[in-house]
Amino acid sequence: MSKKAVIILSGGLDSTVSLYTVKNEGIEIVGVLSFDYGQKHKKELEYAKKTCELLQLNHRIIDLQCLNPLLESSLTRQNLDIPEGNYKEESMKQTVVPNRNMIMISIAAGWAISLKADYVVIGVHQGDHFIYPDCRSIFINQLNKAIEICDWHMVRLLTPVINLDKTTIVKLGIEEKVPFENTWTCYKGKELACGKCGSCQERLEAFKNNNIKDPISYEN
Repeated sequence: MSKKAVIILSGGLDSTVSLYTVKNEGIEIVGVLSFDYGQKHKKELEYAKKTCELLQLNHRIIDLQCLNPLLESSLTRQNLDIPEGNYKEESMKQTVVPNRNMIMISIAAGWAISLKADYVVIGVHQGDHFIYPDCRSIFINQLNKAIEICDWHMVRLLTPVINLDKTTIVKLGIEEKVPFENTWTCYKGKELACGKCGSCQERLEAFKNNNIKDPISYEN
């Protein structure tokens, strides 16, 4: 009997590569969750929907906009600009959405338990450790312990790319035949990717390091 998983899919590179990796390993994807938490880059949800339609997956977008007033971040506040530059710069901490991953994982775990799935898959990775505390292995490991005992049906967290940097994630995506044109990374929420925010710069560098062209369009 194959293992079953619920996947958290933002529509970005990391979660999409994680989805394809798990699927290609023979794990049955019984549910996919995306979250609208009032993020400026809501376009990522369109790309998550494209991926799920292509793969004919059970996809739901959860409305968490009610939490927006509580979770201050430049990703969710119109009066705060998205910082530009490298992820290692101090200004990029403005893009942290407090406790976002725990909230999303908790909801996904509840659905996984209801569906009698074995895993909740999330595309966190070590490259984000500079500024995102809820992407660290220590956070994931501790949360995994709580999820394992939150119900009589055991569910575990699965993090296929946690030990990879962005360049290696793109390399894995190439191997797993991920259609990168169905992924969105930019934080600014415009029609085209800005090419200047930390997220765009990291993505562009990863494609360059793999000697392939990023298939999405950029302003610059």
